[in-house]
Amino acid sequence: MRTVRTLAAALVAGTALLGLAGCTAEETPSASSTSSPSQNTSRSTGSSTDEDTAKAPAEAGTSFRTATVIRPGQSGTAQASTGDYLYWQFPADAEDRTTVRATVKLPDAATRHGSHRWQLDVYDGLRRHQACRYGSNSKSAPAGAASVELSCALRTVRAWSEPWANDPLPGAYYIRLTVTDAPDQDLGLPVSAEVSATTDDVGGASSVDGSLAEPLVPASGPSVEPEDGWSSGWWSSRWLWTAGGAALAALAGIWGYTLTRGNGRPRHVPPGL
Repeated sequence: MRTVRTLAAALVAGTALLGLAGCTAEETPSASSTSSPSQNTSRSTGSSTDEDTAKAPAEAGTSFRTATVIRPGQSGTAQASTGDYLYWQFPADAEDRTTVRATVKLPDAATRHGSHRWQLDVYDGLRRHQACRYGSNSKSAPAGAASVELSCALRTVRAWSEPWANDPLPGAYYIRLTVTDAPDQDLGLPVSAEVSATTDDVGGASSVDGSLAEPLVPASGPSVEPEDGWSSGWWSSRWLWTAGGAALAALAGIWGYTLTRGNGRPRHVPPGL
């Protein structure tokens, strides 16, 4: 019975170890993010500090090659004209889930001649258009509206993918903001725009086997990587769960063997047998 009690205690300890692994996986570094209806928590790369705010870019690129770099959790602003194509760039690593938001302050209502439809598009490092899991990435603003707000919640970035798949991969992601429908008389009117990308690390639940040799970033031109570097999918909380599960399986096997082999003493044999 002492052996059984000892093994039972060891099994309980193994269970606690597995629980600790789960807690460790969930306690990813986080920082304040921009306020939003979903109140997402940013990764450590999205730290919102006075220094980051001071360095926030106040312009946008006009193409993929000249896209202005912003960090997750950092806002980028720009003054432009209705009809311009505005581009920003941000990094996204394996197991990241990003939500992109944009706010456009429209020209004065007295100068407009009708409604304006704005659209927010996101492209990966291969310049493939990325679908939104949810959000309003295209919205029409009535003639009297002062602003329009857009959002796009992207799919989780995977460390690796089959060549035929369209999964989002680690690397640079591009934001494109433009008006898609407006009266010709309104083209050229001044607007101001603000965009942000808020990133959550969803952990090992979305990890996969394999990883890219290199993240998909521009060969030349502006680019930025996460503050803690590219993980490329080599580490995830699945390692903790795997180790905890292996420990529990080993303890369960020892316990089962002890129960089935008996106490090792010879059984009493009745006389005459």
